[in-house]
Parts: sequence; structure tokens; C-alpha cells
Amino acid sequence: MTDVTLNLAGTRSLRPLRQTLAVDAAAVIAIIGVSALLFVLFPGSLALLTRIVALMLLVLALDLVTGFAGVGTLGHAALFGAGAYAAGIGAARFGITDPLAMLGLGAAAGAAAGALSSVVILRAHGLGQLVLSIAVVQLAHEAANKFSAWTGGSDGLAGIVPARLFGLYRFDLWGRTSFMLAVAVLVVVFVALRVLVRSPFGMLCRAIRQDPVRVKAMGAPVYFTLVKMYIISGAVAGLGGALSTVATKVVALDSLSFNLSAEALVMLVLGGAGNLFGAMVGTLVFVWFEDLVSAINPFHWLTVVGLLLICVVLFAPRGLTGAVAGLWMSRVRGGRS
Repeated sequence: MTDVTLNLAGTRSLRPLRQTLAVDAAAVIAIIGVSALLFVLFPGSLALLTRIVALMLLVLALDLVTGFAGVGTLGHAALFGAGAYAAGIGAARFGITDPLAMLGLGAAAGAAAGALSSVVILRAHGLGQLVLSIAVVQLAHEAANKFSAWTGGSDGLAGIVPARLFGLYRFDLWGRTSFMLAVAVLVVVFVALRVLVRSPFGMLCRAIRQDPVRVKAMGAPVYFTLVKMYIISGAVAGLGGALSTVATKVVALDSLSFNLSAEALVMLVLGGAGNLFGAMVGTLVFVWFEDLVSAINPFHWLTVVGLLLICVVLFAPRGLTGAVAGLWMSRVRGGRS
């Protein structure tokens, strides 16, 4: 009887894990399937799609510190730009043109930038964090502009020629190789982050977001936990910046702009903070909608985008993915009753 009880308890404990793995597998299949569909349907827009993937990595990085750890920031473009410039300088100045090496440089530079900026930003709370994060991204932008011998200044950094991927696939003008590389990187990062946010470290970050005072009273290292999360977030953002450099073969100052930071936060709110799916969906919807509306009305497209955001905040405060999940749960409960 005891053995049967233990077996039943073990089976029940495995069910949530199996369900989670099923969701992860379905998400990966969905990412690959949607990417393949877009590749076939929009062969002339692969450059835009690759940029969307690079921005997804930035928004995923922002979600780690804001959605999961509760750190308010408007300076994540500094981490994205650090990765972009590291990959560009490595290729243009030091001849490091292997695409995977460039991505590695970007991730390392983003992690270093995350460590440095976290020391400043995490010293404050609430509104002070936002102000310090804005100062960080503005200082990074000014530094890139001043050190023009390395960064190209306002003219941007050019002369970046990535080598063939694995020595076989050339980065052509159509952007096919760039897009396939971007999708592969996104899948790997997404799976890694799903594991991270479910780990004890990820759960600790969620607890800090909910009540940092109580977590600190329990003896957990709140400050250093947030620094670690910021470093991980910087690596992801830097990876996105390096991917943008590999795909476009140039680096401009807009990769370090405050506007990029603000747009990343808007994308996160649009999709749903604290949800990796929301970060990706929000980025895709925002950039696609922005590109579509600006092509139709290049003078008043910001007004239309603003109205969209107002509607989302008022009628879907948990973002698009939160709204869809709420409707699905309501439907399931209605079916059971």
C-alpha cells in the first residue's frame, strides 16, 4: 500500500514538469515554424525580420531585470550597444570576423556593461533607478560619439565583413544566412532563459521583485542576486547587439540611444512583462505595426502607435499574452462548468 502511495505521489510530482517541458517544446516548435513561414512568405523582408529577432533578445534581456527581478530601467540600450560595438570593433579593428566569435564578443561585452551599470543603477530604488539608468545610456552614447577613432563617431562603424558561417554559408545581401543564424540564437537563448527563470535563482529573483525587504530579512543576498541577473541580462542584450552587427555589417550610435531603451520597454509592456513569450510577441507586434503604419502614413504613424499602446494599457494591462491567457482560462472554466 505504501509503495503504491509513493508511486502515485511521484507520478503527480512529475506531471507539472512534463507539462512545462511540453510547453517549452511547443514554444520552440512554434518559433521555428513561424520563422520558416516568414522565411517563405517574405523573402524580401529578411533584413527586417533579423532586426526583429535582435530586438527580441534586447527585450528578453530587459524582461529578466524588469519583469522577473523588478528593477526599473530605461538604459538597456547601453548593454545592447556594448555588444554591437564590441563585435564591430573586433571585426573592423582586430580582424575577428568569425560570426560565432563576434557573437561571443558581444555577449561578453554586454555582460561587462551589465556589471558596471548595475553597480550604479542598483544603488537607487524606484524613480531613482530610472534616472540613473537614463544617465548610464546617455553617458554610453556620448562616449561612443567621442571615441570616434574606434567607434566611427556620428558616422558609425563600417568595414565589418563577417566570414562565412562555419566556413560554408556566406552572408548575402538577401539576409538568408543572417536570419537563420538569428533564429538559431533565439531558440538557444529562449530555452536557456526558460530554464533560468524556473531555477532556484530565478525564483529568488521573483521573490525579490515581490518583497525585497522580506527576502533580505531571510538572509538572502538581494543586491548581489540582482547584480548577477543584470550580468546575465547584459549578456543576452549584448548578444542581440552583436547579432545586429553581423546582420547589418555596420554599427551606428542609435544602438546606444535612449529611444531604443524606451521602445524596448514599450515592447515589453505591449507583450506582457514577466513572460518570455510576451517579450517576443510584443517585439514582433510593435516592430511589424510600426513598419506597416509608417509606410502607410509617414507623418502621423506615431499617433497611431500611441493609440495602440493606450488601448493595450487600458484594456489589457497584462499585455497581449496576458489578455490571451485570461480569455483562454475563462473559456476553459466556462467549459468545465
